[in-house]
Amino acid sequence: MKKMRILLAAAAALSLTASVHAADFINVLTGGTSGVYYPMGVALSQIYAKALPNAKVSVQATKASAENLNLLQAGRGELAFTLGDSLSDAWKGDEEAGFKTALKKLRGVAAIYPNYIQIVAAADSGIKTLADLKGKRVSVGAPKSGTELNSRAIFKAAGMSYKDFSKTEYLPFGESVELMKNRQLDATLISAGLGVAALRDLSTSVKIVVVTIPADITAKIGDPAYQAAVIPAKTYEGQNADVQTIKVQNFLVTHEGVSTETVYMLTKSMFDNLDLLYSAHAAAKAITKADAAKGMPLPLHPGAEKYYREAGLIK
Repeated sequence: MKKMRILLAAAAALSLTASVHAADFINVLTGGTSGVYYPMGVALSQIYAKALPNAKVSVQATKASAENLNLLQAGRGELAFTLGDSLSDAWKGDEEAGFKTALKKLRGVAAIYPNYIQIVAAADSGIKTLADLKGKRVSVGAPKSGTELNSRAIFKAAGMSYKDFSKTEYLPFGESVELMKNRQLDATLISAGLGVAALRDLSTSVKIVVVTIPADITAKIGDPAYQAAVIPAKTYEGQNADVQTIKVQNFLVTHEGVSTETVYMLTKSMFDNLDLLYSAHAAAKAITKADAAKGMPLPLHPGAEKYYREAGLIK
C-alpha cells in the first residue's frame, strides 16, 4: 500500500511538472520576416513576456499558415498566425492544401485582421490585368503557404493555372521583391495586411502596378473566407487609385494541450495591449475585441472562451 502511495505521489509530481513545463514556454509561430505576421508576433512576445513573467517567450519565423498549423498539431508551438482558408482546410484535413489528416488538436484564440491579396507587377512589364500575367514570370508565394493557397484559388477562378506563366517562382515576400528589383521577375502575389513592408520597399525602388481582382473572381472562388475588398489609393508609392481585390481573415490559434489559464492570459493580455500591436504594424489597426470571437472555423480554446465570456462577447 505504501509503495502504491509513493507511485501515485510520483505520478502526481510528474503531471504537475509537465503542466508547469508546458506553461513555461510560449513559442509564437509567425511567417517570413518581411511579412506582417513576424513583426506582430514580436510585439505579442513582448506583451506575453510581461503578462507571463515566468515563461520563456520566443518568436519563430516560418513559412506561415500551413507550416504553423502542422507545427501546432505536433505540439511545437503554443500560438500561431494563420489565414482563415488554411485553418478551415487544416481542420477538415485537405491533403492538397498540405494537411494529410484533419488537425483536430487545434483550437481558436482570436480573429485578428484581414489579409489583402495584392498582385503587384513592374510597371514596365505591360501587366495591367490578371489575363496579362500569362506568359510572364510570377511568384506565387512559398510552397503551400497561405499566400500560395490563395494564389491557386484566384488563378483557378480566373480560368488560369501556373502553367500559363513563363516561369513560376515559389518564394516568400522578401525574395520575390528582390527578384522584381533585379528585373528577374515580372509580378508577385502577396497575401498580407495592407502596407506590408516588402511591397512598400518595392514601390519605392521601382514603378509598380497593383492589379485588379474583379468581384466576379471572388464569387467564382465560392469560399466564404474570400471576400471582396479594396486596397485604398496611396497604400503604396505610385498607386494613385483604389484597387478592387480580395481579403481573407487571419486568426490566432493554439492547441488543446495548452492550459486554459495560459490561453486566457494570452488572449486577455493581447486585448489589454492593442496599442502595442498597432504600433508594430498598421494592419493591426483592424483588430477589434468586438469581432475577435466571430467567424472561427473551429472550436474556441476554453481559455479564449473564458475571456470572451468575461468580456460579454459570447454568452
